[in-house]
Amino acid sequence: MERTGPAILKQSKTTIKRERAGRMRAAMEKDPYRITRELCNRSLFKFMSVMWTEVSSEDFVPNWHIEFLCKELEEVAYRVAAGEKKKYDLIINIPPGTTKTITCSIMFPVWCWTKWPKLRFIAASYSSDLSLESAEYARDMIRSETFKAIYPDLSIKEDKDTKGNYKIMSRETLKDTNYTRLIPGGNRYSTSVGGTLTGFHGHLLIVDDPLNPEQAASEKELVKANRWVSQTLSSRKVNKAVTTTILIMQRLHQDDPTGHWLSKKKQNVKHICLPGEIRNYPKTLQPESVRDKYVDDLLDPVRMPWHVMEDMEADFGQYGYAGQVGQDPSPPGGGMFQIDNFIAVTQLPRPNQILKKVRYWDKAASEEKDRSQSYTAGVLVYQLVDMRWIVMDVKRGMWATHQRERIIRAVAEVDGTDTRVFIEQEPGSGGKESAEATITNLAGFACYADRPTGDKELRADPYSVQVNNGNFRMMKGDWNFQFLDEHRLFPYSTHKDQVDAAAGAFNQLIKKRIARRIT
Repeated sequence: MERTGPAILKQSKTTIKRERAGRMRAAMEKDPYRITRELCNRSLFKFMSVMWTEVSSEDFVPNWHIEFLCKELEEVAYRVAAGEKKKYDLIINIPPGTTKTITCSIMFPVWCWTKWPKLRFIAASYSSDLSLESAEYARDMIRSETFKAIYPDLSIKEDKDTKGNYKIMSRETLKDTNYTRLIPGGNRYSTSVGGTLTGFHGHLLIVDDPLNPEQAASEKELVKANRWVSQTLSSRKVNKAVTTTILIMQRLHQDDPTGHWLSKKKQNVKHICLPGEIRNYPKTLQPESVRDKYVDDLLDPVRMPWHVMEDMEADFGQYGYAGQVGQDPSPPGGGMFQIDNFIAVTQLPRPNQILKKVRYWDKAASEEKDRSQSYTAGVLVYQLVDMRWIVMDVKRGMWATHQRERIIRAVAEVDGTDTRVFIEQEPGSGGKESAEATITNLAGFACYADRPTGDKELRADPYSVQVNNGNFRMMKGDWNFQFLDEHRLFPYSTHKDQVDAAAGAFNQLIKKRIARRIT
């Protein structure tokens, strides 16, 4: 019986399907990891799930935020690999313990190499040990049997293989031949914030935790980190129009690298901020579109349920919790100082109400090369006979040395000789010489050097107790706003000079013995 056209067509389609299936089986037998490789090529998140056991002994626990960050990183990588003009640098703020380092610093560079072997990376963390550890995990993953099976054409160059700097090689089979050749690829150079970068350039610059909590409490470390990220790292780009910087960190300070970067108001910065919980920190969340992904107000209810949050708050303290979990380095409720308890007054106290007067100066650091870039603050505090205190006046500014000394003298003349003046003396010979110079400048006034011990928070603690108990007044003046704002954020405020000077004045007023006078 002669077959009709439709029957022949149906048989032809069946034959084609069988042939295609046969070719697929043959390809799979020849390369059983072909489908896995294709799925990984399409998704960084899939790549993570496949390669997870090569970098962690813990089970892979997926959560929406990991896939979300993977998509953001993919978008950056595709644009850089294509040589397209940079749309933005990327800031990611997220709590510790949320797989941020594995995602951004370990998996992401290796995934990029599986698609674009020529990409070069510069990776940095607050310490070289941390940076090298991430680099080593990534290198070990490339050496793993799983990776070799999926990506047999990618390897590390044998004579360029150290934790701090290793180079990628890819093998290419020439078309229509069995001949293969090795092609030099990109590299990963790892360093610490503040470390050397001479001679190295990157297509992608990754900064993972540029500060730790201890460093964030040091103004020197903050300045160093901000300067290194903004000036040193930014100069190490393969192509300034294309190379993208990715900053990943939990917030630690108002002026940490995230705060410093955002304060510049640059338009080409994309800020992703995922607080660990939004019950207390709803305003820090960015983008707003992910709010409905939070479960019971939690970013990751499996890794970080509420009882874990409570432990973290107990361990970190309210400042650390606000920054590292809430991504808001100014804790709710005023932190150390309950500034609403400052009682504003407009009437000067009568002379018979005043027991003592102290003006305390916290001068710009003597080691600063340009002292006009640091604040000097002088706070005048009266102690009243009823054991209450009034902040009468604050003088504050960025002054060069000669201008500062002239202002300090003029202020002393206004305060009068019945006001004792204290100068905070910094450690070392430079601090002593600076204090002596000011005391000489104030000849005719009762002027003393104070050499405080302990950190600023410890020195401010007795003062904060009296403020929080409503025992401090504040004379109304145009300096009130900045004064209160610094107290509200203390000790994670960008500047601490006014708090330090006010605490210094209070501590001198309640001392039975005053500081030694320099002669």
